[in-house]
Amino acid sequence: MSLDRRRTFFALALVLTLTLCGVAVPLPRATTTTAPLDFKLKTTDGGEINSEMVRGDVVVLAFGSSYLGSLSKTQVQGVQELANHFDGQDVRIYWVSTDSASPKSKTYATDEQLNTFARKNGLKLTVLRDPDGALFKQTGADQLPAVVILDRTGAVNVPVVGGLDPNRKLVEVLSERLNKLIAEK
Repeated sequence: MSLDRRRTFFALALVLTLTLCGVAVPLPRATTTTAPLDFKLKTTDGGEINSEMVRGDVVVLAFGSSYLGSLSKTQVQGVQELANHFDGQDVRIYWVSTDSASPKSKTYATDEQLNTFARKNGLKLTVLRDPDGALFKQTGADQLPAVVILDRTGAVNVPVVGGLDPNRKLVEVLSERLNKLIAEK
């Protein structure tokens, strides 16, 4: 076996071993998915937002749940701060609740409960519902809270931001990426 083949084999074996041991191995990723997302979500005020309505604008989808306690409060406050910072620009920002719409679920919340949660925590944005997590899964997000940015075509601009950094504000984390996407007209 040639030296190049042995190196390739060793590298693949190492990645496989680390993966099987549960060690995260960052893999290079593109900055955008290949296809625009197709979605339709209800708002908590009885309306609806779909992918065609937001195409042409940069979109921020902040996925969360009212059941995450102080983490939810911190997230919605950061999302509102982000919205204030980008007010008047071609950016649509939404908080997307993954709370269940089924009264039998442990994470059930009515539209009114979600609106109350939003108001109580200073969120003035439209609250969307993704109760079965279909859009959440479609974006490639894998934990709550998560922030997903869609470019003007509706494709996911990766990486998806999972969790919250207690040492940085959401505006700081996302501003550079959003400014680049806004500039691409």
